[in-house]
Amino acid sequence: MNSSTNAVKRWWYIMPIVFITYSLAYLDRANFSFASAAGITEDLGITKGVSSLLGALFFLGYFFFQIPGAIYAERRSVRKLIFVCLILWGACASLTGMVNNIPALAAIRFILGVVEAAVMPAMLIYISNWFTKSERSRANTFLILGNPVTVLWMSVVSGYLIQSFGWREMFIIEGVPAVIWAFCWWVLVKDKPAQAKWLSEDEKAALQAQLDKEQQGLKAVRNYGEAFRSRNVILLCAQYFTWSIGVYGFVLWLPSIIRSGGDNLGMVEVGWLSSVPYLAATIAMIIASWASDKLQNRKLFVWPLLLIAAFAFIGSWAVGANHFWVSYTLLVIAGAAMYAPYGPFFAIIPEMLPRNVAGGAMALINSMGALGSFCGSWFVGYLNGATGSPSASYIFMGVALFASVWLTLIVKPANNQQLPVGARHA
Repeated sequence: MNSSTNAVKRWWYIMPIVFITYSLAYLDRANFSFASAAGITEDLGITKGVSSLLGALFFLGYFFFQIPGAIYAERRSVRKLIFVCLILWGACASLTGMVNNIPALAAIRFILGVVEAAVMPAMLIYISNWFTKSERSRANTFLILGNPVTVLWMSVVSGYLIQSFGWREMFIIEGVPAVIWAFCWWVLVKDKPAQAKWLSEDEKAALQAQLDKEQQGLKAVRNYGEAFRSRNVILLCAQYFTWSIGVYGFVLWLPSIIRSGGDNLGMVEVGWLSSVPYLAATIAMIIASWASDKLQNRKLFVWPLLLIAAFAFIGSWAVGANHFWVSYTLLVIAGAAMYAPYGPFFAIIPEMLPRNVAGGAMALINSMGALGSFCGSWFVGYLNGATGSPSASYIFMGVALFASVWLTLIVKPANNQQLPVGARHA
């Protein structure tokens, strides 16, 4: 069997499916930022404080259901779980366009978070079942590229939909593709290489042998409790919490920040300007993941980029609101630098922990990221409303990213991973 041929077949078959699925998930969580900038608050009588809480409620639901979803995906089926989630989150997204009061909107945002909670850990488990160590950072990146690429085109499309129809119609229209895609997912996806009809028996055996060989170099861990107590998992939870404060404070409020800072900008112009940081992020993510796989070094492509993002936020605060284009350029740099490390970061855990617990550990880390996202999106909105400018929120996001840099630096390399004593004799 030609291993390069096997790899090409897997990349071309699996990665478009993975990318589209996560892209649709991200579409239905991030378009709330455009509704916030386009008048949902005025139409429903939402105060600025309540608006920031509504945007953040998604992440509260997202926080609580990460680990149960990951355990189901790891022990049973990624395919079945994502199929159900696609239908439910598409329905919730469309229902957002039909709400007439704040409690209904709050309930839908929370439920949407619950439904989407399983998506990220389940997809990371799916990738770890299909891609080897030398491929994993790039594979993770093509999954997470669904985030900035979606915001890139969503920023433009949502701006046009809102201007042409309104925020309600935007939600309804953008929720439909997830429901349609659920049935494509069901037909196309298999959980493990052994189930795939598009690989030969030799190709299946060779891929599984390589994946099994990689597991042999990892210290045995009996259960999730032992994995969750490991020093590195705890540090990565804290790191991803602080990192996500910066990311989602940025994502949820960027359109509002741009609209408040730029004179006489309409929603179409806001959409185009909001898309630029995500174009830069897409390029940065591809480069960082390729270099990480090439050098087989993960941390080197995490902390320096987050440090750049932190300084960019502080720089944006320093130049002030009177220099819109300088501040905007620094926000583009911050956005690109915050997104670039995702692929290398999510390659760390499968190289530290065996596959019987790696999915749960990634879910725990991602759930702490969801909690950070809740804090970031709520507090950035609160600061913007309380102060009347984004300056204070720039400092808040910058400080959070400085903390994430420090936490990344003290994570020990995989070959020095320290687990509870009982795990070493499992």
